[in-house]
Amino acid sequence: MKWFKSLAVAATIQLAAVAAGHAGENLNEIKAAGVFKIGTEGTYAPFTYHDASGALVGFDVEIGKEIAKRLGVKAEFLEGKWDGLIAGIDAKRYDAVINQVGITEARKAKYDFSDPYIASKAVLIVSGKNEDIKGFADLKGKKSAQSLTSNFGKIAEANGAELVGTDGFDQSIQLVLNGRADATINDSLSFFDFKKHKPDADVKIVAEEAKADFSGVIVRKGEPELVEAINKALAEIKADGTYKKISETYFGADVSQ
Repeated sequence: MKWFKSLAVAATIQLAAVAAGHAGENLNEIKAAGVFKIGTEGTYAPFTYHDASGALVGFDVEIGKEIAKRLGVKAEFLEGKWDGLIAGIDAKRYDAVINQVGITEARKAKYDFSDPYIASKAVLIVSGKNEDIKGFADLKGKKSAQSLTSNFGKIAEANGAELVGTDGFDQSIQLVLNGRADATINDSLSFFDFKKHKPDADVKIVAEEAKADFSGVIVRKGEPELVEAINKALAEIKADGTYKKISETYFGADVSQ
């Protein structure tokens, strides 16, 4: 019996050693490769989109580059549609997703997040001519243009809306503008950026959620060293004024609160 217990203890120690060997493995691989692979949409202004020259730009793109810089590597962005973006983490297509991913309990059960780095509010957007929808409750029986698996889509559905699936913010707004959808629930910061570039677009905000939502960098479970390194980078970005500079470039204000 003592022999069996000794064997069990030895096995436990061996397993702990193996686990320790895997700890920090992905962070070490990132540093060895010299590349931090980041999943992002590329169609979600002002967070991640293409400018007139075709270059990938945006708030999240700048944040991703700064995190990679502080990890001592280069950022490599891999684009994909929102509905399959986070699944790319499971497939190990990239090391993290930086795409204004809301920190939710459901996602935290399967993935790990960095500290929050941006705050936003959900707003209800309709055509400038629409007088029927004045609040979220008025969405009952109406068509709302949404990315089907987004938090915004869930809010619309909870208020009785029929969802019209889209690839992201730009398509959602276009469906509202051309009358194929009655409304869209989307990010306040994206809307303000859209209106900054297209002030004559006939859309308006009629309601907003009082509570802010926070977003973070999302990674696979079991990579505490990578999360710690990302958090350290984010803290440095905020402390040295880089965050403020990036934030004011895209929003004209600090969007961390």
